[in-house]
Amino acid sequence: MRRLMTLFLAAALLMPLLAAAEGMPEWEYPLAPEILRDVDQYLTLTNRKTLLDKKYVPEDLVRMTVRSTVDDPLRKEANEALTEMFLAAEEAGYTLYVKSGYRSYQTQRTMYNNRLEKNHGRDDGLVAYPGSSDHQTGLGVDILNYEWTQKDGMNYRFAATAEAQWMDAHCQEYGFILRYMEDKEDVTGIKFEPWHFRYVGREAAAYIMENHLSLEEFTEEWQAYLAGWEAAGGDFLRLLHDRARLNPVTVIGVGDDGEEELSIYY
Repeated sequence: MRRLMTLFLAAALLMPLLAAAEGMPEWEYPLAPEILRDVDQYLTLTNRKTLLDKKYVPEDLVRMTVRSTVDDPLRKEANEALTEMFLAAEEAGYTLYVKSGYRSYQTQRTMYNNRLEKNHGRDDGLVAYPGSSDHQTGLGVDILNYEWTQKDGMNYRFAATAEAQWMDAHCQEYGFILRYMEDKEDVTGIKFEPWHFRYVGREAAAYIMENHLSLEEFTEEWQAYLAGWEAAGGDFLRLLHDRARLNPVTVIGVGDDGEEELSIYY
């Protein structure tokens, strides 16, 4: 009886919230609004048009726990997901190595200036402009096989390796995307990098890779949808609030009297 009454009270509490949600257009974008709210900044876009501040440093950088030729850190969740991906690669018969992880703004600037000097002032698109690098987010990572870790530099031919093809096929299962695709150079402004992967979270990665989108195209798409949805009467913050209240956490336990109790937290 106590459990039935608790459910009845929960339903009564939810009725006003259901009514509050009325009047807004239905959310039909394939990804949940909570993902696009991006409180952890996993969807942060960096390129020549959207530069990160030179003082930006992720707060949750940790030492990588995967096989690596460098001592670069990564953001905590990206490192955990990468560890899962490396283990899965090993089970599939592939041994992966990280060639580069987080890079500070200062490191980017040094690399960019060195590249300009080598090319007599010409930007060949192989080194990111300071502030535009995926690596400064702490979510971008360069991954190679052993053979390519021994080479002086990287190029598109890495795409022909079994390791690159496995990562391209499976990276989204661990929350990563191929950041700079072969046919998206005009969009990203960066030449094809079959070794460069970027953590965005599993749901977003699955959508991006399945639809063959660059991060630029994905960002433009969901922002355009949101703008249209709000123009039709939607309120994004209100939607997030209502969804949080409409998705309570249910906990079933045992009370002091030994009877089963159901508690609902909002």
